[in-house]
Amino acid sequence: METLRERKKQRTREALLRSALELFVAQGYEHTTVDEIAASVDVSQRTFFRYFASKEDVAFFVPRLTEEHYVEAVRRRPPEEPPLEALRRSVIDSWSTIEQAIERYVPVELFLRTSRMIEATPVLFAARLRRQSETEEEIARIVAEREGVDPDTDPRPRLVVAVFGAVIRVTERQWSVGDDFSVTAIRQLTASYLDQVGPALTGSWRED
Repeated sequence: METLRERKKQRTREALLRSALELFVAQGYEHTTVDEIAASVDVSQRTFFRYFASKEDVAFFVPRLTEEHYVEAVRRRPPEEPPLEALRRSVIDSWSTIEQAIERYVPVELFLRTSRMIEATPVLFAARLRRQSETEEEIARIVAEREGVDPDTDPRPRLVVAVFGAVIRVTERQWSVGDDFSVTAIRQLTASYLDQVGPALTGSWRED
């Protein structure tokens, strides 16, 4: 059973997280200081660092949850599914179920605005690419295990995950500059772009 002390710590962490994201979105990541975040919830800088290692850590707290949600979705796909279909279904299904996980910490709308802020902030965008590369390596090894191959000698797991990851990055970039930044919008855009992977890679682009 959760103690009063544990609930208080949870509330403090959630308050710091939400306030930090609101400040990042309102005034920019690079123009927001740790002192401002701490002061906004009436705690010390020292208290902030008990919960988060850095501003980057708090900026990626919720995205890290969504990454873990997606990786677990890949692990749960039926073993008979072809690799690309398993990845496709995982990401589409993740967008259908992720809202509840996000809402435990912040409103989904704030999470989506934070995602746009990350896309528009060079230092965070670079960090996102690094994180995505690490996630892709984890997924490639999951795919390799599903298919019974060695990813260090068989390039296919990393190749299919690299192609899939590139599509997701294109999707996120297009979504971040669009007019509709809802979960529904990014889910539909993701499905649309993934449906075009096969024809784009193997079909002719010329119209008869």
